[in-house]
Amino acid sequence: MREMNEHGEKHWRERHSGRHHHGAKTFRRGRALEFLNRLRVKRDSLKQQLEQQALQEIKMILLGELKAIELVIDEYTAHFEIQENDEDTNN
Repeated sequence: MREMNEHGEKHWRERHSGRHHHGAKTFRRGRALEFLNRLRVKRDSLKQQLEQQALQEIKMILLGELKAIELVIDEYTAHFEIQENDEDTNN
């Protein structure tokens, strides 16, 4: 909404719609937690594939992928300083 100030100059007034706006840092942290969740889903999928008899021929490949994704998860949580309680607040 535009209004005039006492000098006749137009300026924008913030509207308060009742929503709480979080800053960019909070938004980025939320995105980081969402991505971490996707990595964990992939890790769980690899673990399930390891248990399937039909995939035993590629067990070594699956194990390598599992180790790699676990390393990425560890590095990611360290880089973004994510703790277990951070993840609980995102869900």
